Formats: sequence, C-alpha cells, structure tokens
Amino acid sequence: MTVAGNAALWQRLNALGLLQGPRGWAFALCAAVAIAATLAIILSLLAWRATLKPAVTLLLLATAVASHFMLSYGVLMDYGMLLNAFQTDRSEAAALLNLGLFGSVLLLAAWPAAWLWRQPVAYGRLRRQLWRNPALAAGALAVLALAVLAMFQPLASTMRNHKDLRYMINPLAGVVSAVRVAARPLQRPSLPMEPLGLDARLQPAPAGARPRLLLLVLGETARSDHFSLNGYARPTTPQLQQQAGVLSFVNAWSCGTSTAESVPCMFSDLGRSRYKARNRDREGLLDVLQHAGLAVLWLDNQSGCKGVCDRVPHAAMDQAACPGGACPDEAMLDTLQARIAALDPARRARGVVVVLHQMGSHGPAYYQRSAPGQKRFLPECTRNALQDCSREEVVNAYDNSIVATDRFLGQAIDWLRRNPTGTDNTLLYVSDHGESLGENNLYLHGMPYAIAPDAQKHVPWITWLAPGSAQAAVLSQPCLRAQAAAPVSHDHYFHSVLGLMAVSTEAYKPALDAYAACRSGDPALNASAAQAPPRSAAPGSTTPPRSAPKPADKTSEG
Repeated sequence: MTVAGNAALWQRLNALGLLQGPRGWAFALCAAVAIAATLAIILSLLAWRATLKPAVTLLLLATAVASHFMLSYGVLMDYGMLLNAFQTDRSEAAALLNLGLFGSVLLLAAWPAAWLWRQPVAYGRLRRQLWRNPALAAGALAVLALAVLAMFQPLASTMRNHKDLRYMINPLAGVVSAVRVAARPLQRPSLPMEPLGLDARLQPAPAGARPRLLLLVLGETARSDHFSLNGYARPTTPQLQQQAGVLSFVNAWSCGTSTAESVPCMFSDLGRSRYKARNRDREGLLDVLQHAGLAVLWLDNQSGCKGVCDRVPHAAMDQAACPGGACPDEAMLDTLQARIAALDPARRARGVVVVLHQMGSHGPAYYQRSAPGQKRFLPECTRNALQDCSREEVVNAYDNSIVATDRFLGQAIDWLRRNPTGTDNTLLYVSDHGESLGENNLYLHGMPYAIAPDAQKHVPWITWLAPGSAQAAVLSQPCLRAQAAAPVSHDHYFHSVLGLMAVSTEAYKPALDAYAACRSGDPALNASAAQAPPRSAAPGSTTPPRSAPKPADKTSEG
C-alpha cells in the first residue's frame, strides 16, 4: 500500500523536484515510513481474529481504486470527491469502469488479498491481544513521530505550498474523507429545516399582462471558454449565436467543482462561504418560488437534484425507455407541455418555473453525449479512459458534447418561441461546474476549490429573452451587453431568478441580482432594482472578480 499504492504521490513529489539527490531520497524514505507507520496504527486497532484480514482487504481495495483514479485523471481523494462518489448513480459509475481500473484492482488488491487470506496468523489469547495491540499502536506512533521530525522542515514547507499533496496520501486521504462523509449527518444537530421566504409574493403586474414562464436549464460540466458564443475559436454554439435575444455573461464562476457541491449551493440564498459554514438545512430557491404561489417543476436527466427539488413537484426521465438506455436532453422537451399542464392550475395562472437538469457534457464518456450528426470535430476519444487518448481527441469529444448542448438550448428556445403555454417566456442556462480536459494531466472535475484550476470553475451563464415579452420590455439589452464581462457567480443565481419572476421577499437582495442594474420600468421590482449597484462579486464570496477570458486556442478541426 505504501510503495505501489502511492505511485501518484511519488510522481507528484518527483515533478516538484523533491526526490532528487541524497536529501530527496531521505525525504522519500521518511515519507514512506510515516505512511506505513500510520497504516500500522490503524491496523493495530483492528488486529483481531474477526477484523484483521477484512480490514486489510478493504484498505487494499481502497488503495487500488484511489490509485487508479489519481493516476488516470489527476483527481484528489478529498471530502468533495468522496461526497460526489457516494452520490453517483449506477449509470455514472458504469461510465468509469475500464480495463485500467480492473488491472489496478487485480494488481494492488486482488492478488495481495488472495495471498493474505492464505497466511496463518497466530492471534494468541485474548488477554495477550489486549496489551499487544495497543503496544503495536504505541510503537508505530513513535516511529511516525520520528519520521515526521526527521523531515519536518521540508515537509512543512511542501505541505504549505502544495496543499494538493495531503489528498494524495493513499489510502489514508480516502479513508479520512470517507469518514468525514459518513459522519456528515452527525455533524449537525437534528433540527427541523429552516424556512425561507415565507413572506414571498408576486408583485402586482400590469393589467392584461401574461404570466411568466422561466425555463432554468441546469448545465452539466460545461466550460465557458469552450462556447464560441463566449469567444472560443471553434464553432461550438452556432444555434445560440443565430438566436435573437441571447445574452451571455462571459465572466461567471461556480460555487463548487462538483454537482454535489454546486447545485445545492447555487439554489441557496447563502452564497458560497455562508453555505459551507451553515449548521442546519435550509429551504432554497424552489421553496421560495413555491411560497410565492408559482408553479414549480424539476425535470431530471441526470443523477438527481441533490435535495434541491425534494419539496416541489419533480420527475426523472425514464432512461430504460430511451435508445441505448440513456435519454438525450432533447427528450425532456417532448413531454414538457403536458407536464406543465399537469401542474396546479391556480399556480400556473400566476407563473411557472421549470428546471431542466441536463446530462450535458458529463464525462468521462463525452463521445456518448452527442449524436452522430452532431460530431463536428474528429477524431474524438471513444474511450472512458481519457489518458489513453490524445488531448486533441479528448477536446474533440468534449466540444462535440457542447455542440449537442447548443442544439438542445436552440430547441428549448424554439419551443419557447412557439409559446404553447401562452406565457411571457425567458430561458436561463447556467452550468454547475466546469471540467479539466488534460491540462497539467488533470481530467474531469472535483478538485478542492482553493486549488482547482479555472477550467473547473469558469462556467457559462446565458439568458434568452423572448422578443416582446415583459422581461424584454423591462431589461435593457444594451445595458446587459455592456455588463457582459462583469464578474458574476452562483452567489447571484438565487436573487437573479427571483428578480426575473418578480418575486418580492426579504430574502431577495437586489445587489446580488445580475439583472437588477439593467431593469427599468418593471412595476414589480423597479423600486428595489433602482437601488442596485452595477454587478460585482458577491459580498462574502470566495470567488474573486476576474477579467473577461481570452478566446481559447484553436484545436484542429476534422
């Protein structure tokens, strides 16, 4: 476990120049001794007849799996990654299975475990074990202390400057993170959910005004810098660029680097920093919209809403009924009108908010996210072991998935243009997080936010306003275009949606409404929006203001 299972750690230390020369070799030896001693401490507490071999087997399996994903995708075994893994459904997990994973499990877990179970162990009498096991733990603790003292100066400097290393110590990082995830329900008192926005109400609308329909498309794993609408050199979003009324904020940033982190956070009123520090569960955006009397629906083509939609009408696509066992995102539009018609008619008469949770660009099998006729960029990676493909093939497959998202958004806008519900329509598309595509040997997402690359945090934020709708009448499009490069984040999402639906509540903060500074003449929100300053980074947010991104370098097109 210490030597072979930590290949990713040794590679990283070598890349940092910390394993060169006699001092580097001494540092590596002390680090290996410290890891082995820590494992010995854990196993000494489990060195009983009924637990020792099962515990070693589980640690071997954890070592093999973590080693594979760290070496293959550059991921880290932190709390966020383990939380995301525990919330992954069967189809997502299946996409990560490949020969490399089976090979790692065979070499690092199956064969050592088979050898282990064949070995006789002299456990001795219980009385003897009662003092021998603690003695082994104490001895291992002493060895650990000596190893740390021997390398303390380079260790302290390295850990301070390269925080990712602490999540690469295998299998210890994964074990600690798994324990934190398992203990999560115990870390907060068992309190009832905190209500939010009970005072929410719709502001009076002008006579003859139609109810509003807001289509919230929740994107998956989409990078802002791979949308040609935002300056990317490849034509990945031709349909959006042809649609009148499409506006894009090119400087938008996520709340987290995984769905499990970002989705609950972006639908919360707390903002990223306060959301992470909360000590009890709290209602969110969809609850407030429902309190205001609006009809709300969540339609899922992904792995669930992470608790966001639990208290509102929600449904999931029947994947088994779709060709190949996976529904394209467009399938959500096929039954949308009927699903809206089935909502409470009294609420529908006030307005409707529908969330469409995309499959989007979910990896690593990006090639499965686009139909054959949508594949503009070839050759593409047709494996889920991305490290086995060239970076050009990976980018091609990912960009084809963005083309598929562009097609879906175009179809959603066309559906709203046809206006089968007789409403004033708006579409808001925001992705939950971005994705690494091999830059610095990193793939996928889920890195700790503080050290995650911008590729995992820079997301698209796209709005479409129906020509002649109430929204288009009160939102100045020249003003919005002028603010396209101003910073915006998931911290703004909650308040921006309330503003688009003219919901009045103490929970609404005009300063965090991305559209407030460009709203004029809206009898619903004009008074509060007039107080809103130009859009800026959210107060208390850990997402810093940034300048508009430059167009990405062009990758060869097939």
